[in-house]
Amino acid sequence: MSMAASPPAFKDLIVVMGVSGCGKSSIGERLADHLGLPFVEGDSLHPAENIAKMSAGIPLDDDDRWPWLEIIGNQLEQARATGIVISCSALKRAYRDRLRQAAGAPLAFVYLKGTRDILLDRTTERPGHFFKASLLDSQLATLESPEGEDHVVIVDIAPSPDVITVMALEGLAALNGVEP
Repeated sequence: MSMAASPPAFKDLIVVMGVSGCGKSSIGERLADHLGLPFVEGDSLHPAENIAKMSAGIPLDDDDRWPWLEIIGNQLEQARATGIVISCSALKRAYRDRLRQAAGAPLAFVYLKGTRDILLDRTTERPGHFFKASLLDSQLATLESPEGEDHVVIVDIAPSPDVITVMALEGLAALNGVEP
């Protein structure tokens, strides 16, 4: 007697990604609350050197990002059995592939996509955040859109956070082949 294979549980390991100002933290927290999963703010995992660079208005390069991505990958691996929602810019395909490899289980990305104008407005309205709005263009230049990659939900950031959250949840449900 053979049993049909269950669809992968993408909702259990989720990276909310995009450039600074797209809402990774707020939407990530909302998704985690809705799904009953822990949320980890990826920015809190940056080494002190990265935070110092960004605070000084210096863009990060690959050498700065790889150790940070290693830490995020470890978080995903450790949460394989229980699930997690984690925020991470994941700007390049190589970064996302590294996180997929580290997860060792199906991993979904929720890409929060927005226009430069919306993103700039949001980054300038965040008092006390170490990321300088002047770094937005370097992130946009580095971004390799995940559009067309497997297991990616793309959500426009123009609507309200409630609408963005619903759209993300619907996309995640579709990845799992279930009705939202």
